[in-house]
Amino acid sequence: MRPNCSPGEEHELFTEWAISQGIIINGEDEAIVTVPLKAMLTTNSIPSSFISKFPGGCSVHTLYAAFFTNGDPEDLQHYDAWRKTWPSRQDFENTMPILWPSLLRDPISKAKSHSSPRTLLPPSISGSWNSIQKGKREYEYESRHQNLLARQEKRLRDAWDTVVAVFPDISWEAFSYHWLIVNTRSFFFLMPGQEPPEDRNEAMALLPFADYFNHSDVACNVKFDGRNYIFRATKHYDKGEEIYMSYGPHPNDFLYTEYGFYLDENKSETLYLDDVIFRDLSANLQRELEFEQYYGNYQLTASGVCYRTEVAACIKYMALGDWRSYVLGYSTKGVDADKTNEIIQGWIKTYSNEANTTITSLEKIRSSKVERKDQEKIDSLLKRWSQIEELCDQAQQSATS
Repeated sequence: MRPNCSPGEEHELFTEWAISQGIIINGEDEAIVTVPLKAMLTTNSIPSSFISKFPGGCSVHTLYAAFFTNGDPEDLQHYDAWRKTWPSRQDFENTMPILWPSLLRDPISKAKSHSSPRTLLPPSISGSWNSIQKGKREYEYESRHQNLLARQEKRLRDAWDTVVAVFPDISWEAFSYHWLIVNTRSFFFLMPGQEPPEDRNEAMALLPFADYFNHSDVACNVKFDGRNYIFRATKHYDKGEEIYMSYGPHPNDFLYTEYGFYLDENKSETLYLDDVIFRDLSANLQRELEFEQYYGNYQLTASGVCYRTEVAACIKYMALGDWRSYVLGYSTKGVDADKTNEIIQGWIKTYSNEANTTITSLEKIRSSKVERKDQEKIDSLLKRWSQIEELCDQAQQSATS
């Protein structure tokens, strides 16, 4: 288990405070950490006098961030030992794309950029491409792991609009910092028998000490029974060995946007070919895909593409009658595996070209005179794009084997 600051007096004081709140550390029966309900920060922890300042329907996330920013100092004093172990705003500025300078995060018009790319962030994060004109989407659809940065920015701006109406003099830097604290350190929180909300962000709580855990695919077991959040080891750990928990089965671009890191090895790694595919399909063909519920979320992994992508490839060359029969499971007439594979290979190649184009641009920027703090961000982006290029290569090899 690794704290977010150097071990020392602050960590020791926080550990003492956590134990005083009933948090059990290194418990029995492989229970590494147990956080009781009374020690969690939930909406019930915030004084009703504070909550009543906000309109009905105010998001839980907004309330937590507002409370840490503009709550009564006497109420906040209770959390002082915990808050001193949190990352600083500078830590977020170093790692979170939402706080990066425009050079690294904002789409640039081609007229201004000349040979430079429109964006240095991956398409799933930025929603923009450098090597292609992305295709027009004829229909809206739910896509949790695409256009990530714009969605995150909207959530933050909506929260800010709500809070500034209540506290006109609130600090943007302080509020956005606490919003990111909540966003990166909250846990899914639902009492037994309670129906989950449509938006998972409305079912969250903050768990002191448990927020020390870093993310990994191989993680401890986590369970909330209505009284305690219990973290149990799933394997033997040597003394001093770091213990992880899973933040969920998320691709690296999602982890990068939401938490400011990504994994070297990620079993949930996924790219999305939607923009590439839509530019190849007419409005009529997109309508067919939407009608048959095969519209969007075309996933690319190291082992190849999903079935939805294969269906989209087939519609490019099959007669519509044959294609409809195929997707309904009535017939395979007209399906040509070689043609399907050729189309998919072209789509993967487009993504690979995107990676190559952006890597070249990033290397040019790295060799120029940039501030040291931005140099680390560029190195991080280069590593991420290299992962993307490698995944595309693996997927192409899988498709031809």
